[in-house]
Amino acid sequence: MSRYKTMRILSEIRRPARIEHLRELVAFVDKCAKTHGIDSERCLKIGLATEEILVNIFDYAYQGSEGDVRVRCGADQRGWFAAEFEDTGIPFDMLASDEPDTTADISERRIGGLGIHLVRKLMDEVTYRRERDANILTIIVRS
Repeated sequence: MSRYKTMRILSEIRRPARIEHLRELVAFVDKCAKTHGIDSERCLKIGLATEEILVNIFDYAYQGSEGDVRVRCGADQRGWFAAEFEDTGIPFDMLASDEPDTTADISERRIGGLGIHLVRKLMDEVTYRRERDANILTIIVRS
């Protein structure tokens, strides 16, 4: 959470980047958000974004090899809540992807990109950085 100097870490969890840990990791972020006082509607949005981010990490970060995902949750005095997702897989900045054309006919749309679009739309802010050979994606919700 280095970009947000006033954020304090509430909690952290690290697990192998495998689909069987999805439910536990989503529940972890949900519990952190609720502890910070995020309302249930916003928690649902955070949960959807969290699931999309984690599935992308599970499916693409390690390309056939093993690795972990670390999730940190933080908050600040302004009422902002952040969840940070870190993996040491191949470099990937999901924010560099073009926005999908959601107005095009479904048969004309390119495959992929809708999950990234969903995360951007659901969260107040999304940031990416590559640091210490790690991808670090942060979602921020202003409560």
